Amino acid sequence: MEKKLCESETYDETQLENIEVSPETKEAKPKKSYSCDLCEETFKSKSQLIQHKSIHRGANLYDCEICGKTFSHSSLLSMHVRIHTGERPYHCTICGKTFAVSSAFSRHKRIHTGVKPHHCNICGKAFSESRNLSIHIRIHTGEKPHHCDVCGKSFSQSGHLSNHIRIHTGEKPYRCNVCGKAFTESSSLSSHRRLHTGEKPYQCDICGKAFSVSKYLSNHKHIHSGQNQCYCDICGKIFSNFNTMFCHKQIHTGFKLYHCDICDKTFSHKRNLLRHKHIHSGEKPYHCDICSKRFSERSNLFRHKRIHTGEKPFHCDVCSKTFSERSNLFRHKQIHSGQKSY
Repeated sequence: MEKKLCESETYDETQLENIEVSPETKEAKPKKSYSCDLCEETFKSKSQLIQHKSIHRGANLYDCEICGKTFSHSSLLSMHVRIHTGERPYHCTICGKTFAVSSAFSRHKRIHTGVKPHHCNICGKAFSESRNLSIHIRIHTGEKPHHCDVCGKSFSQSGHLSNHIRIHTGEKPYRCNVCGKAFTESSSLSSHRRLHTGEKPYQCDICGKAFSVSKYLSNHKHIHSGQNQCYCDICGKIFSNFNTMFCHKQIHTGFKLYHCDICDKTFSHKRNLLRHKHIHSGEKPYHCDICSKRFSERSNLFRHKRIHTGEKPFHCDVCSKTFSERSNLFRHKQIHSGQKSY
């Protein structure tokens, strides 16, 4: 049934429900809407309706002319094409780094601004990226969704699982191009390279002391902050935690907590006792991956490997001669000092 609102226009019952009357002009105007004929969902614009219909069709409307991959939206195709062209249109005006995708550029800018919009609702810690928050929350929940199918050990991050698996495979994909030493993690290689370069990129903003590893800087800062400080009451040396301080005090007291149950020899550190026990068991768990020679201690393996690599990390600061072992450097320095060893 049609009803007449004015002399020039007529509307049916459905359109009447969408009539909007302007208070200024008092004119009746219908709200235009676009309905999907498959699911009856309505949209404000025709373009939204067209975009929605591709869901029903399963249509990938935009094809990459280079690799043939298809996309449902032109914007997704545009971002994809940059993989082939190498185009990176988003430039950071602070450091000059470029990005192919605006979202990656936005995340990068937070490095400079310090903005951390994602907050943990348990402890309040803030993060610049939502994925880092998701990983952090697993500390509180104890969730470890990544499992090793060899030994069953679980991890909160997939990267930690990947690193762990190399224990089973023996894979060390990160190799130093100076001395040839190989590592299971890229971060370990980066830290190792600083032995060759002498680089110390982590600097204390209070006293200016520099460190090659970020963890060393974090430990050092406890000295200034006063957090978790432990003092040796004999020599006054400061430590970041009680365990380190306790081990240090054994130098003064001569106390050795760890006893070998075979020969009764005592040790101030548990790791020294474990190494000592290899003498009794004959176990040599550390093997050279070049010549297969085996060693009871990791440090002996490291020294042995220098035979193969030719690495000589110990330098004489007088004549610049290099040595593969610290003890050889010490003996050499006596030539310069005139000191005689007996």
